[in-house]
Amino acid sequence: MIVPALTQPLPCLRHLLGALLSVILVGGGLLASALPAEAQAIDPHPHFAGPRDGPVETRQYGDLAEGPYNRLVIRNVMVIPGHGGPPTGPYDILIEGNVISEMRAFNPIAAERARLAGEPLERLEGDRVIEGEGMYVMPGMLDLHYHLRSEPIPVEYSYYLKLAHGVTTTGPTGGDRGQEYTREQARLSAENEILAPRMLPTFQWGVTAMQQIGMDVTQEEVEDPANAERLAQEIIERGAHLVGVNSLSWNPEAFGAAAQAVDAAGGITTVHLPPSTLAVVNALDAARLGVTFIKHHYGIAESALPRRSQDFSRGYNYNDESHRFREAARVWEEVGWNPEHRERLLETVVDSMIHYGVKMMPTMVVYEASRDILRAQSLPWHDRYTHQSLLEWSVPSPAWHGAFHWDWTHDDEESWRYAFDLWGDFLYEFNKRGGQIAVGSDDNYIWATAGFSNIRELQLLRESGMHSLEVLRAATYGSAQAARLEGIGLVRPGYLADLVLVDGNPAENFRHMYSFGAIRMGEDQSMVRSQGIVHTIKDGIVVENANLMREVARMVEESREGAEPLITEAPFIP
Repeated sequence: MIVPALTQPLPCLRHLLGALLSVILVGGGLLASALPAEAQAIDPHPHFAGPRDGPVETRQYGDLAEGPYNRLVIRNVMVIPGHGGPPTGPYDILIEGNVISEMRAFNPIAAERARLAGEPLERLEGDRVIEGEGMYVMPGMLDLHYHLRSEPIPVEYSYYLKLAHGVTTTGPTGGDRGQEYTREQARLSAENEILAPRMLPTFQWGVTAMQQIGMDVTQEEVEDPANAERLAQEIIERGAHLVGVNSLSWNPEAFGAAAQAVDAAGGITTVHLPPSTLAVVNALDAARLGVTFIKHHYGIAESALPRRSQDFSRGYNYNDESHRFREAARVWEEVGWNPEHRERLLETVVDSMIHYGVKMMPTMVVYEASRDILRAQSLPWHDRYTHQSLLEWSVPSPAWHGAFHWDWTHDDEESWRYAFDLWGDFLYEFNKRGGQIAVGSDDNYIWATAGFSNIRELQLLRESGMHSLEVLRAATYGSAQAARLEGIGLVRPGYLADLVLVDGNPAENFRHMYSFGAIRMGEDQSMVRSQGIVHTIKDGIVVENANLMREVARMVEESREGAEPLITEAPFIP
């Protein structure tokens, strides 16, 4: 059953056909094995470089990275293609400049026989050859929503953590350091002037953001649906691609006009639906109105209620984050404990959202602290790799966004445990029936450290019931397609050389992608660690991931100088 539109029109034909095609492909079992015959033409973006023609200049970034190369060869690796199919290989891979140009199957047994016969097989050669025996190559991952935060955290801190954990394309919010700063960083990354992932900064539909990029607008103009087409064209022409429409959620007409205008101009829209306006536009309403992505979880459970508002606790104050985040979990209990509402969520709401073509960007990792705050505060990487400022901004305090865990009780954690379970059930059904799930982390908030949180997000999506290969697809090709980014997300000739080289099979164990690897038992029953992601390759540049983590540790050590013990640490310091 599809929930009919109440006062809003049906979505555009592209959304309907796209959703229908997804259902047909998944239902017919084709998606996991289907591959384009060749890469689609890559449409260059102001902050997203396409293929580089002719001989390339090989740059050195100290001992952190080098590249691109005219010919880079990775030999004897298993390949996880990124489209949902299983590992295959081994292959020798040739990268010319920043594009995968050839993948040649390699048979180690045949190669050894040929060598013994004195007629060694011809192998791909290059300016640099990486021997990858026992390793796996997969596409670089996307993180379509995360935070750079502000000084005193060096901006390189997040870049290095993202790259070291296999993230090659990001959607940093423009609000942390300003639209102009973030756009300039995106340009520098696109031109490889800095060592950082690709960036598609999230631009917010609003007066302040528009004025920051030189647009002369007023509040009335921005909120007038009649201006949506003109404003959307202008912000896209000025380099925006990911456009947040959070500020319009109080006005369905303006919200829908902006979402549909950005879509028509070639961009995509995201929305973090604030609980303060969910009575006006919930997640299902946003889907009807044409938004591309529902970020986080807000408004999903509310879409299954028999009324427009959840049963807020008496005395609720949206501006008190301890109220806001408690009630954000309790609405899932309100829906889930009622069999009729639960069924409506997992059947009608799921089917309707797929019908309208909306995509999900859960960012589960940033909410995980709320179901086990002690676990979040004591994660093993905090000591060496979490910047002191991030720790200070996460300790309970009404002064900081996301630092709301004062008087946090076991009942609050139980509400969030239940919320995670039902949220996971929703995502499982959404994915199973053909909905698209993309990956964002929203990290550098609420005890979620950049990079590490990207791997944890994969684990949480797997916890929902999605297959590991489906999760990897969501983090690579699925996110690229959902974000209308062509030419990335697959390991195949013609695609950009954004890759990760992993010591271990990520489809078997996501922990192999943590910078510290996973514990394995050797043939002699000794315990050893895999090396994590040995190299991330971004735009043909080969990164030395261990050296990146060394630099992150140095930044963190400097941040601790003169720091006093935090209230979360003091009881455990001798």
